[in-house]
Amino acid sequence: MANTSSLSSERKLGASGWLILAGLAALAMGIYLLASHTVFRIGFPLDDAWIHQTYARSLAQRGEWAFWQGQVSGGSTAPLWSALLALGYWLNLSPHLWAYALGVLLLWGIALLGENAVRWALPEYRSKFPWAGVFLLGEWHLVWAAGSGMETLLYALLVTSVLVLLLMGKRNYLALGALVGISLWLRPGGMTLLGPVAMVAILADESWSRRLRDLMGITLGFGIFLAFYLLFNLALTGTPWPNTFYAKQAEYAILQQQAPIWIRFLEEITLPLIGAGALLLPGALFYGWQVLQKRDIAALAGIIWFFGYAAIYAWRLPVTYQHGRYMMPTMSIFFIWGLMGMFALVGQVSKSRWQPLLSFAWKISLALVWIAFFALGAKSYADDVSFIESEMVVTAQWVAENVPVDQLIAAHDIGALGYFAEREIVDLAGLVSPDVIPFIRDEAQLAAYLHQREVDYLIIFPEWYETLPNGLSVVYNTDGRFAPLLGGENMVIYRWGKR
Repeated sequence: MANTSSLSSERKLGASGWLILAGLAALAMGIYLLASHTVFRIGFPLDDAWIHQTYARSLAQRGEWAFWQGQVSGGSTAPLWSALLALGYWLNLSPHLWAYALGVLLLWGIALLGENAVRWALPEYRSKFPWAGVFLLGEWHLVWAAGSGMETLLYALLVTSVLVLLLMGKRNYLALGALVGISLWLRPGGMTLLGPVAMVAILADESWSRRLRDLMGITLGFGIFLAFYLLFNLALTGTPWPNTFYAKQAEYAILQQQAPIWIRFLEEITLPLIGAGALLLPGALFYGWQVLQKRDIAALAGIIWFFGYAAIYAWRLPVTYQHGRYMMPTMSIFFIWGLMGMFALVGQVSKSRWQPLLSFAWKISLALVWIAFFALGAKSYADDVSFIESEMVVTAQWVAENVPVDQLIAAHDIGALGYFAEREIVDLAGLVSPDVIPFIRDEAQLAAYLHQREVDYLIIFPEWYETLPNGLSVVYNTDGRFAPLLGGENMVIYRWGKR
């Protein structure tokens, strides 16, 4: 598609375009926050966001990497994100405000990156208005991620940056290796980016001496951040990876038996199509066809990575809940490919008398679906926030006010509980209690473990466990109205004791 390594001045996005994208990114976030405030109140749509906030507060206030005071642990999957959140505490900012500000900044960054990538790929695309960037910053998955309080969008920005830099012919392999290494500090899956980077280094050059030099640059850039990452985890937990790496796989291992891997794979790769992405599928397919025709190694490496990443999740962690948040970091690059392909596809039929009609029909359809799913995404975001706030946060606040600090609590969802109740917790999900990982789905062993630890209270959603809450007396039920409306149930606090 592209035949130049840099943008000419008339194709570059001007300062007004940058400002437009910044303003619209803030507006998109504001609309989602307004939706959540209207439905219930401001918050985060995931309980895990409070895990990062708890580690961030501990780091900022006490200089500890701990979920509860005095005990270091490896319950944060994304230590870089937790550290960025800690800056907000050092600046004495609201945890919500700082997380949302980072979300807007990252959404803006992805929009700028995508806009410039499309301008680079398509010389005929010279619009002063940043249409491609606007699509990205209003795509509902990405806005939801920006307001989630999670590392998702920062990880997505790194993923997209690596693949776009390769596509645009940037060959600073030391820097590319460093970006891959930094991505590890957000998710262990970042290591997979070594695949496309190494593939381009090996296949794009003809000289073996150049290949070896490039591979050494990748190894050095990546190795520095990998070494510190492994040492960080070993110092905290005695294992090279964070507890979450092991806990999530153990908890959801049963899902690997519920459907054939090809079905799980299809479920993963179709997640970007829920929304306006479906109308970009023809463009993405056309983009892939052009890549094969031109034998573009860098572009092909990115496509292989996309399918490989989905295959790994289908194999080891086949979950698609929470709007596919584990696949969200792959969506921005898919949307960029789709936009490139659709713009090019429309240009291919420019000599046809049907071209104006086809172009108009596609643009109107894309805009209408984009707007509709932006609105549906705002509703989903508001519902998700309402669920977390009315169940996890309300429960955590009740515990903080009514349960003595010396009483030991076991819980499956520990984020809000750890942040608001500020006490030691036996984590049934294994994030900060790695002892439970070997028997995380064995309720008999879990019960024996809770008795051994002399637990006083159990906090769970009852239907998540078949036998664990049997015979226990209920101490507190949230009676929240949102969970039943969304097809769930209320969180319950049980008094734990001998059966």
